[in-house]
Amino acid sequence: MRLNQLRLRQGQAVLDDGELRALHAAEPLVSGEALIDEGLGFSVDLRPESGDLVGYRARPHTGVIDLDRIGAYPARDFWDTLHTDDGSLILDPGAFYILVSREAVAIPPDYAAEMSPYLAMVGEFRVHYAGFFDPGFGHGVAGQGARGVLEVRCHEAPFALEHGQVVGRLVYERMAERPERLYGTGIASNYQGQGLKLAKQFR
Repeated sequence: MRLNQLRLRQGQAVLDDGELRALHAAEPLVSGEALIDEGLGFSVDLRPESGDLVGYRARPHTGVIDLDRIGAYPARDFWDTLHTDDGSLILDPGAFYILVSREAVAIPPDYAAEMSPYLAMVGEFRVHYAGFFDPGFGHGVAGQGARGVLEVRCHEAPFALEHGQVVGRLVYERMAERPERLYGTGIASNYQGQGLKLAKQFR
């Protein structure tokens, strides 16, 4: 079971805001208006189109998971569901959450992106644990992109989230060359075209 990725960079691969705007104009990177400020901003979705399920909170004490066992574990044994009908959520200190972005995003095949905090000085809240978005994520999904699943942890003090609050940004980088295999349905990628969703080990 592979648990790490090695990423090699040569030279300046990160797109600046001007280059990112040009890429978005040529090939839309996000549904709706693009918030571009040292990357592509994204917000949290706390008003789903149907129902009131907005996320999951990891239970503090659970059994051990074998990562090779796909669809083997009932989600209820490891996660508590989070519901809201007013578009707000209070994060508990030390707890780990799965939420989803309001925007659907796309990573063209010749690019990759990395999640980073929107405001580094917001020390009580971190949303970038999921980290890396592969080339092809959300690309060619009925032209709509795919919403990003957010791995979130709150530190030391409760943190209030509101629907549409900007919580992070995607920093796009050029690939040295187009990968032979892209993220997507062709290789059964877990999050392609999905919304709020847990890892593939859970059912």
